[in-house]
Amino acid sequence: MEKAAFAAGCFWQVEEAFRSVPGVSATQVGYTGGYMPDPTYGDVCAGATGHAETLEVEFDPERVSYDQLLDIFWDVHDPTQVNRQGPDVGTQYRSAIFVHSPEQEAAARASKERAQSRFPRPIATEIVPASEFYRAEEYHQRYIDKRRSLSFAR
Repeated sequence: MEKAAFAAGCFWQVEEAFRSVPGVSATQVGYTGGYMPDPTYGDVCAGATGHAETLEVEFDPERVSYDQLLDIFWDVHDPTQVNRQGPDVGTQYRSAIFVHSPEQEAAARASKERAQSRFPRPIATEIVPASEFYRAEEYHQRYIDKRRSLSFAR
């Protein structure tokens, strides 16, 4: 198994896009790319930690390639926006790929170059080494699934 980490705005939507991909064995949302240890959602939303809302993906490279995951990443958000996605504004909503190896970095840079032709503005996505990942509070994990379950229970 390998890990990948993507920031593409609100992590709830990003998790939903990756969770059901064949070959993805686990997902968790959290915070990475910042300087404050053990941040909370409130800390990150205040914009004072440097972290991005991030999805960490565990995947089987025999079943789904890192390049395929990168293709999904480009499709689920607008990577040309700086520090925002839709109504969510702030550095915590930036577009970033947190790489775990030199191979992932090379693949991410090549993928970004290929993806640029699909967008009218320059891609603003950061490609940076993965730093410590802090798992978000439990109520954020599979948030959309939980909300869907509540609406069916009514």
